[in-house]
Amino acid sequence: MKNSLRVLVLCLFCQISFGQNSTRKSLHGQVTNKSLAIESGYVMNINANVRTFIGSGGLFDIMAKPKDTLLFTGMAFQSKKIVLTESDCAQILFTIPLDLVNNQLKEVLVHKDLQDKTLAGSSQKIVDMQFEDDQQSTAKNTVMYSDQTIKYGTDFVRIFKDVKKLLRKNDDVQEEVISDIAFTAYAKDNFTPDFFNKTLNLKDDEIELFLMYCSNDPESKRYLKPDDKFQLIDFMINKNKDFKNITVSKNEK
Repeated sequence: MKNSLRVLVLCLFCQISFGQNSTRKSLHGQVTNKSLAIESGYVMNINANVRTFIGSGGLFDIMAKPKDTLLFTGMAFQSKKIVLTESDCAQILFTIPLDLVNNQLKEVLVHKDLQDKTLAGSSQKIVDMQFEDDQQSTAKNTVMYSDQTIKYGTDFVRIFKDVKKLLRKNDDVQEEVISDIAFTAYAKDNFTPDFFNKTLNLKDDEIELFLMYCSNDPESKRYLKPDDKFQLIDFMINKNKDFKNITVSKNEK
């Protein structure tokens, strides 16, 4: 009797497990951009613990179901996180538009006849002038790269607020998206490439995906202060162990 009961429980467990897995089907998708064809990058399903590579034409296939969270990252486009809906999964070809990373400098026009009249004549009188610091006017270092430990370091709180104002102009941008951007920017600014490449053993094109994966964990928002840097290191090392265990789709080369 006991053996029969155990067999029945085992069968029910297998049936439930099979039913849960069967609800997640292959999602055929394509990432697009109006200006440039995207043919590289990663797509990760956080809920299914699986990732795949974006191939030629921006096409990809990944196991997914409604309410799953997908992360899109790549060297050429800005990272994006979406939560799938019923209509998304019902599409024959699910398309997702992505914005390119804009590294171009704005054009600056300089007129050839532009002159600074303050330097007209001899400049020796300016050279001979003496300046000295006092308690009210401390010399500021605006050139050196900030490591968040000096008084005049980068004010990330102010930067995040400015980014939030810009993104909030678009009603579709959610608070969690802003938090993802904040964490990714903070981590990149406070850790060298060697930390990601050598300590965490990540490839260059995996760093953005890893940081987006970390930002999806609410605990990551607790370590955005300089005093919490060691806790942040410990957090990312632990998350990296989970990241390495994520299943890679067979169609990724």
